[in-house]
Amino acid sequence: MSTAQHRIGSGFGARSTADDVLQGIDLSGKLAVVTGGYSGLGLETTRALAGAGARVVVPARRPATAREALEGVDGVETDELDLGDLDSVRAFAERFLASGRVIDIVIDSAGIMACPETRVGPGWEAQFATNHLGHFALVNRLWPAIEPGGARVVSVSSAGHHYSGIRWDDVHWRTGYDKWEAYGQAKTANVLFAVELDRRGRDSGVRAFSLHPGGILTPLQRHLPKQEMVERGWIDEDGKPLDPEGFKTPRQGAATQVWAATSPRLAGLGGVYCEDCDIAENAPADGTRTGVRGYATDPAEAARLWELSAELTGVNAFA
Repeated sequence: MSTAQHRIGSGFGARSTADDVLQGIDLSGKLAVVTGGYSGLGLETTRALAGAGARVVVPARRPATAREALEGVDGVETDELDLGDLDSVRAFAERFLASGRVIDIVIDSAGIMACPETRVGPGWEAQFATNHLGHFALVNRLWPAIEPGGARVVSVSSAGHHYSGIRWDDVHWRTGYDKWEAYGQAKTANVLFAVELDRRGRDSGVRAFSLHPGGILTPLQRHLPKQEMVERGWIDEDGKPLDPEGFKTPRQGAATQVWAATSPRLAGLGGVYCEDCDIAENAPADGTRTGVRGYATDPAEAARLWELSAELTGVNAFA
């Protein structure tokens, strides 16, 4: 299967920051919606976009916490949104659409990682439901505001997608729950969502991208016991990174999603997975967790996931 997964020589790299990739880009008059835009990479993404002139809407499960985190950042507004609750997604979308505004950028940055087995909604596995289904419903419900602006939609995945493809026979892990494989399935879903959204939206000028932000120590690790991170070689017993050069800072980690959302170099492109501020190559056959796995960019898998997601959420802007 041929893909567009080839580096384009962006001029940026693993150590570029969100501010670096926005040099010379004026986002005045643009409106961005950034989920999770008040913590970790999302917070740095919000700061960078607002600093370049964009108006940024940050829907948050904890609005008071979001307002506190974003205090002093001009051009930002917050609202309430729980991605694990489809009624909350619908309510936020209805409030936004009632404002009559057009969206230029959507960055689906919120997510959970390797959490204990948790059920949300009608018994859905929480990582798949929050990381994928909630964002699927959000983008589809916001479509009347996304389509007119020819927006870019950025789905934040990770190298974690290497852990698992879609478990079609048991997407909600009714049996044999494994927190890392469940995370991997959710991150694969983030990539497939961008592939199919790009196919469906490109005729309207809407393009979609997915990405791996890099290894960053942020609140995303909240569900991981300290000892597990020690055993994985991430931190020492005092909680300090064992390989500081192997981790990005939050500003560096935010760079690829900001680049995907704004770079002129991506004009006319879409449906691709990015890393280190460039389009990624296909994953090597030796199993190294770099690049993107074929099952995550397979158009047939993407179309199948779209139909399943529409069935589960009851939302499909293209029906």
